[in-house]
Amino acid sequence: MRRRTRHRRALLPAFAVTALLLAAGCSSPAPHAERPAAGHGQDVRATDGPTDHRLTVAAAPAPAATATATAGPAGSGRRAHKTKLTISSYDGRTRRAVISKGQATTGTSKPPSASPASPASPASPTSATPSPASSAAPHEAVVGDVIASAPAPGAPHGLLAKVTKVIGETDQGTQVQTEPAALNAVLGDDTAKGTVPVDPSSFAVDKLLPDVKVSWSKAGDVHVGPKGATVPLGSLRLDVGAEVPTSKDAPVSATASVSGFVQVAPQVDFSYGGSGTDAAPGSAYLGVSGDWSSGWAVKGRAAAATGTPLRIPFAKLHADPVLQVGPVPVVVNLDLTCYVQISADGHVTVDVQQSLKGDFKAGGTFGVAKGWTPVSSADMKSTPVRASLTTAGSVKTALGAEASVGLYGTVGVTADLAPYLRGEASGTVTATSDTGTRAEGTWGVYGGVDLSGTLRLQLSIFGTPVFQRSVPLGSLHREWKLAGGSLGS
Repeated sequence: MRRRTRHRRALLPAFAVTALLLAAGCSSPAPHAERPAAGHGQDVRATDGPTDHRLTVAAAPAPAATATATAGPAGSGRRAHKTKLTISSYDGRTRRAVISKGQATTGTSKPPSASPASPASPASPTSATPSPASSAAPHEAVVGDVIASAPAPGAPHGLLAKVTKVIGETDQGTQVQTEPAALNAVLGDDTAKGTVPVDPSSFAVDKLLPDVKVSWSKAGDVHVGPKGATVPLGSLRLDVGAEVPTSKDAPVSATASVSGFVQVAPQVDFSYGGSGTDAAPGSAYLGVSGDWSSGWAVKGRAAAATGTPLRIPFAKLHADPVLQVGPVPVVVNLDLTCYVQISADGHVTVDVQQSLKGDFKAGGTFGVAKGWTPVSSADMKSTPVRASLTTAGSVKTALGAEASVGLYGTVGVTADLAPYLRGEASGTVTATSDTGTRAEGTWGVYGGVDLSGTLRLQLSIFGTPVFQRSVPLGSLHREWKLAGGSLGS
């Protein structure tokens, strides 16, 4: 009984103090409180508590075209938050933007993301009635604001910019002068890490050869491609067939051709490690990875026209997936160029076919101690379906892809993934009237993969120190024997 009484007495002072604080908070404004600038809303963070600074990384929900986030100048206390502001127009040459506002965003008990219909329609960004807060502050942005926007008119790859001057009001909104900003200006001391698949239907495909077929599929029985083509969910497939040059002395019957397919399920890998030293993040990573399948066949006596490898691009692909990193829309720019490459001396006649499956990863990682360092890996296995060579000589074919990944229109990482098939034959060929033609020697067919690339200066968009030069990813090379035998066998 005494314990219970003492416990109750101990609670009373704490309760009284709490009640007094609550009363004071309700009756007077908090000290040093600032009214947010027009267009600034509630600080929306993907946290479970006040000390949890981990942000979720996911594909931005539709409509991504209306997604924007802003943060105040350093030291202002205004962290990144979702906003109803939109970029009505942007001039990349002058770096002037016009910022408009749909429905006003004010501090409420619900975050803006709670209502899927909350973003304003891009067709009528100023249709909403201004709130009293926006009337008190006529401009939609103030000097020092950092704005992160999904793709917008004049900024098809998204925009990450700092307002340096408010020029004035126009019919479309507030016109401002901007300069490039870095991600640490909006992400601050938060952390984020995630891998997001790229929707295959979001790629714009430019066919560079006439005989290129594109296939993809995603959930909901949505499918594009030739009738009967089967493509795993989330994968993009390109089939190609092309004639390749032959040697000048080759007979007409020795025409050379290549045919095959590339199937890839690309993913964007992103991480940010919070504030480190000198306002730079403690860590960062940007890269591209995914599952890879390909198969191709080469026939005839191929030859490179000048003795150097002949590269034939057959399709270019581009997508601007938007990652939702907490409240911030991070626009990733992904480009793929698929190609066939032939390196041959025109002396060997080949009939080879190969299938290959595996995965790959290429990117750059940042740490305070080492700065930016490359990351590259490829784990692939192949199966020869058919392989034969005749006469002495060599041939090497690749069916690969060049990839580049960047943020807000700046290329950060380039990678060249080139699975290949190499054949060589050595020996002698003799012909007599008594014995006819006889070949002596050996031949072999080898599969392999090359992965190379470069880290670019533009990776400083994370807020990291600027490179003095581009950093090569290094060359990853693996090769294995598929088949072999004796000439004439």
